[in-house]
Amino acid sequence: MTREGSTNRVPLSEEAAAYVRGLIVSGELRPGSSVRSETISEALDISTTPAREALQILRLEGFLELMPRRGFIVAPLTGEDIRDLFSAQALIAGELASRAAQNATATVIEELESVQANLVVAAQGRDLVRLEELNHAFHRIVNKASGSGKIVWMLGLLTRYVPRDFYSTIPGWPETTLHDHAGLLESIRRHDSDNARDLMRAHIESAGVLLAAHFDELASRP
Repeated sequence: MTREGSTNRVPLSEEAAAYVRGLIVSGELRPGSSVRSETISEALDISTTPAREALQILRLEGFLELMPRRGFIVAPLTGEDIRDLFSAQALIAGELASRAAQNATATVIEELESVQANLVVAAQGRDLVRLEELNHAFHRIVNKASGSGKIVWMLGLLTRYVPRDFYSTIPGWPETTLHDHAGLLESIRRHDSDNARDLMRAHIESAGVLLAAHFDELASRP
């Protein structure tokens, strides 16, 4: 049974595009690999129409190329590309964290403390799915607290390159998340905008280094 009747507000084409993006950036789909709408539709239990739409979206974004007699293939992507993208993301995320530290209310700080406490529990239990959900919740709270909706929107364009469903499997990521979030939370508690900016930039860049290393390691396999 397909999910065309789902009440999820995200269009199925966008859901499918996000799925394939994750496969590409995580290195599961390598440059030059063929990507077929039928495969996506089967993996996600959707019809081929949104799957085909997803391929067109990814072509416009530069993730896929359309080749004569071959169909859609994964466009060239390197670990260095990933590091560059995360460096750009780090600049924007750092500014949002700085503004969040300036604006953070007691309620925002309490929300972040609750998420961080749950992060620790999830990490101790090696619940990587929950850890990933909480990581995104932490960043959403920080971004919203910045009060800078347009910049958050710009950040969203760059985070398309973050393989959300695969992130927690990257070696070193859970430990990095716990350590970095603790420092960010303390900076926000103190309303130290400069330190929050620096820590967030370093946090995002570190994630990019880990993902790029993971990507390069997969690409080096025969």
